[in-house]
Amino acid sequence: MKETTTYDVAVIGGGLAGLSLAIQLAKQDFNVVLFERERYPFHKVCGEYISMESWMFLEHLGVPLHQMNVPIIEKLQLTAPNGKAFTTHLPLGGFGISRYILDLRLYQIARDSGVTVLEETRVDDVTHHANFKIDYTPKGGSATSVTAVVCCGAFGKRSNLDVRWKRDFITHPARKENNYIAVKYHIETDWPDALIGLHNFKNGYCGISKVEDDRYCFCYLTTAAMLKENGNSIAQLQQAVLSNNPALKAILENSIVAEGFPVSIAQVSFAKKTQTEKGMLLVGDAGGMIAPLCGNGMSMALHASKIAADLISRHLQTNSSHAALVNNYKRQWAKTFAPRLAAGRLLQHFFGSEATSNLFVQTFRTFPFLASFTIKKTHGQPF
Repeated sequence: MKETTTYDVAVIGGGLAGLSLAIQLAKQDFNVVLFERERYPFHKVCGEYISMESWMFLEHLGVPLHQMNVPIIEKLQLTAPNGKAFTTHLPLGGFGISRYILDLRLYQIARDSGVTVLEETRVDDVTHHANFKIDYTPKGGSATSVTAVVCCGAFGKRSNLDVRWKRDFITHPARKENNYIAVKYHIETDWPDALIGLHNFKNGYCGISKVEDDRYCFCYLTTAAMLKENGNSIAQLQQAVLSNNPALKAILENSIVAEGFPVSIAQVSFAKKTQTEKGMLLVGDAGGMIAPLCGNGMSMALHASKIAADLISRHLQTNSSHAALVNNYKRQWAKTFAPRLAAGRLLQHFFGSEATSNLFVQTFRTFPFLASFTIKKTHGQPF
């Protein structure tokens, strides 16, 4: 390997957190490199609902949401495995947009802002001494490296670096909260544009909401054990388990699946994670993943990028110690997100069985005010 270039900031991972972080820093004239394993645009497993708390932030980055005719989502429908339903107004509301469209737009803004984006590139390792050394391999190319004053990890739910560094949630794979799979479709179906649905089934739940082009995101989470019980067949799982909920049965039987779907991901973990590793700041799912049923993961990724960008900018301008940067990030991240993650883990347990899911929905039906209280516990305010 040979050293080639030194950057102010290196960002590993080009999802929402990574791209938005890179854009903010590049717009302040810092020299930023971003590594992404895929080539834009591409689909990601994601619920594709964003809380309205992120609207102004995305517009500030340069995403013209007001011109994109994105669907505004104002209500939530929650159904239990037994079919009983509860509908409520969302305190802040949200909007729907596919990661295919949003990530591509952010990628274009990043490039236009001066970010060096290395697509189809795998980061092999990161080491930290005076500066960071990032070893990487582009597709079809030879291993090489760059250096950076600051390095951030935005590599999602699980990556080769998590495995290489033997992070805690990787080394305890038997934990229940580490053993989920997620499946996503884009479908054409009959569903209200302003409504997001959260439909529960045995050992899992499924969200549906509109994105763009008269399509709807249909994304569900369940345990790896449930998939195994159904012959490791997604089709069989949907027929034998999801369809026991009448609401899901109706959607599955009256939808047209878009080409290229489903997409899926395994070994999804909701276990606690560290927010720094090897001196790196971890943003988005790399630093902590909230249960998808909370509907706030995308906004948390965007908000974390803002926290990181502000602290990194101050660090580079004042030449403060790297230890101070790390400590300030951990402290501000915990203050902003730790309560939401704790609430999300608690909710995840309530939806762990048919009995508790049925009880939870019935409780909301009996005491509707609890729904607004619960939603606010997992969401923030505009940032």
